Amino acid sequence: MSLALARKYRPRTFADVAVQGHVAATLQGAIARGRVAHGYLLCGPRGVGKTTLARVLAMALNCEKGAPGGEPCGECPSCTRIWGGSASLDVVEIDAASNRGVDDARELRERAMYAPSGDDRYKVYIVDEAHMLTREAWNALLKVLEEPPPRVVFVFATTEPQKIAQSAAPVLSRVQRFDLKRIGPGEIRERLAAVLDAEGVAYEPEGLAMIARAADGGLRDALSLTDQVLSSGSDSRVTVDRVREALGVVPEDEYLTALDIIAGRRAADVFPFVARLADSGTDFAIFLTGLADAVRAQLAVTLGGHAPDVSERMAAELQRRRDALASGDLLRMLHALADLEIRFRKSGQQQILIETLLVRFALSDRAVQLEELIRSLDGGSGGGGGGGASPAGGGARGRSAAVESRGPAAMAQAPTSAPVASAAHPASATSPSRVTSSVHGATASAAAPAVARPASSTSAVPVSAAMPAPLPPPDPSAPPPDVHRLLEGWDDVVAALREAGKGVLGTALEAASPVAVSGQGAVLIEFDEPNDIYERAFETARDTLLAILRRLFGGGVTRVALRKSDRAQAASAPKERLTSESVKAERLALLRRRDPVLDAAIEALDLELLD
Repeated sequence: MSLALARKYRPRTFADVAVQGHVAATLQGAIARGRVAHGYLLCGPRGVGKTTLARVLAMALNCEKGAPGGEPCGECPSCTRIWGGSASLDVVEIDAASNRGVDDARELRERAMYAPSGDDRYKVYIVDEAHMLTREAWNALLKVLEEPPPRVVFVFATTEPQKIAQSAAPVLSRVQRFDLKRIGPGEIRERLAAVLDAEGVAYEPEGLAMIARAADGGLRDALSLTDQVLSSGSDSRVTVDRVREALGVVPEDEYLTALDIIAGRRAADVFPFVARLADSGTDFAIFLTGLADAVRAQLAVTLGGHAPDVSERMAAELQRRRDALASGDLLRMLHALADLEIRFRKSGQQQILIETLLVRFALSDRAVQLEELIRSLDGGSGGGGGGGASPAGGGARGRSAAVESRGPAAMAQAPTSAPVASAAHPASATSPSRVTSSVHGATASAAAPAVARPASSTSAVPVSAAMPAPLPPPDPSAPPPDVHRLLEGWDDVVAALREAGKGVLGTALEAASPVAVSGQGAVLIEFDEPNDIYERAFETARDTLLAILRRLFGGGVTRVALRKSDRAQAASAPKERLTSESVKAERLALLRRRDPVLDAAIEALDLELLD
């Protein structure tokens, strides 16, 4: 029976170990100069050469030809036994996953006290999956690692060095640590080509590229997958179709179809698309990983770079779709894919998760970007930049352009009673007339009647075309408004703020109310909920609010001020234990806020809530 490719082509010398030259050169130099350490820790992902390097080190230390230059000959009986994993008096391999207890560690410590079989040989202990050793086992090994017997070398291999740092931190100071790199798809393809050439097997380069991507950085995995592909057909050939059939790889056309559905905002097409994948037996975990790679490659192309680790055909198709999706949309898609992956593999409803994710992507044109919300809070700088959503079906440039604003024609049609904004905040004129926010797929809208620009428009209106009029001065002869009148017309204030593009402040004032008006026309507004965003929105849009109040309630309004309600102050204060008195006081405060007349009566007559 022939050996598997991963075993048959395991390196016999340091020079043959792919990619890990920084580790191989150091170990080879230590042997050549006689500076071999008593302990090594080899860290890295699976299949990158940890155990192979440990065996080559053991071969070089015990090579019957003396390992000239630090390289083992790979042909002498000692090298052959160690390379093949056969029994050897001086080289012992231990699987820590099944020998992880303190008794196993004590036995290893006692065996290390015996001298090697010859004066020119070393006793080498290779401990694989070393992170599986218990804390007590490490404690039993600490002394022998600190003061080992002569000509004894310990080599620990692990994929999770952080676990060793957590359970046995003192071990790290007693060994030399080497971190092995992941092997890139290019190096894996070259190695697979060399192996198949040596085997006399025909192959298609794109088939090797698919295997390299599926191996995920592990050369051993790549060779095992190649064996699997070769076993799946009647003849020994590596073709794209055979790789796809043997490994369950999703065709690239499916990822391109998914990108087209998202770019075309065709949310209704998501469900038949995913159903077709399910009917074909697609592994949705593999599809999710491949979709993330496709989105990543599309982002690289959209930003002006080259698509990484994809076929030439896929790269050409992504280049053709360069303007289909904005870079901001692609970046948000990558974040969503990364967030979903953790719970996706544990879910029993993977198809539903895939469908909802793709629908979210297809409807992303209805979500406002975070930058837009921040600009509306800060007052913005006007004009255009980054990031409002565009109408469905628009190009990437249109979707990533400035937020929607009213065009000159729409401004001309606006009623003369439109709210007046401050000239100090020109961005209020370019804020969207409909604010939609999307957080983890949940969409909430705050809409106000306004005239939006035509769907075909993809450029922002110049700031000068939508500049608001200056804030009118107060009228000294006008009386200040009555607080009851303010309460009755408060919904009109909220609607006018949203129409003026101050949707955040409008939402904030829904949870607020005017509580007093001074004789000089100062309006005091009380917030029910403590919220830094609302307070910041109030400060940045104070002039707009003042202009709306003057328009709706007369020029007697001189200024507006904000204060937190008792409830808001209590919410921000340290929590106290609930008592019947505190509950009664909170109910009384709520009744007073709801009815100004009752509030005045309680204040004047010192009333008390009985029940």
